Amino acid sequence: MSDQSAPSRQPYGRAYEQMLEKVRYDGAYPDRERAEEAVRLVLGGLGRQLTGDERVELAARLPFEAACILTAQIPDPRPLGGWAFVKDLAARTGASLATTRWDTGSVFSAVAAYAGPDLLTRILQQLPTGYALLFGRAELAPAA
Repeated sequence: MSDQSAPSRQPYGRAYEQMLEKVRYDGAYPDRERAEEAVRLVLGGLGRQLTGDERVELAARLPFEAACILTAQIPDPRPLGGWAFVKDLAARTGASLATTRWDTGSVFSAVAAYAGPDLLTRILQQLPTGYALLFGRAELAPAA
C-alpha cells in the first residue's frame, strides 16, 4: 500500500543532474539539494535581467529544467548592475552577501560552460557592468 499523500518527485533529466553536480562540485556544497537551491536562486535572478535573442539562445543551450527556471521570470525593465544583482538575490533569501556572491559565481560557472564563449560575450554586452566578474571574466572597459 502506498502513501498517496506523499508527493512523487519526478526524476530530473541527465543533463540537469550533471549541471547540478558541476555546481555542487564548483561551489563545494555539501549536497545536491544545496546546489539546486543556488541554481534556482541565480537562474531565476538572471531570468529577470536577460532579454532578447540572448535569453532565447541561452535557454536553448541549458538543460530543460534550468531553461524553465530562467524563462519563468519576467525580465525587469531596468536591469541591475552586477553588484546590485548580488544584493537583490541576498535580500530575497536573507543570505549574506558573501554567500550569495559565492552562489552566483558557482552557478554562473556552469551557465558559462553551457553558453560557450561567443554567447557569453553577447550576454555580457547586453547586461549592465559588473557581470563579467561574476562569470569569471575580466571586466573590460569600452574603448575611449
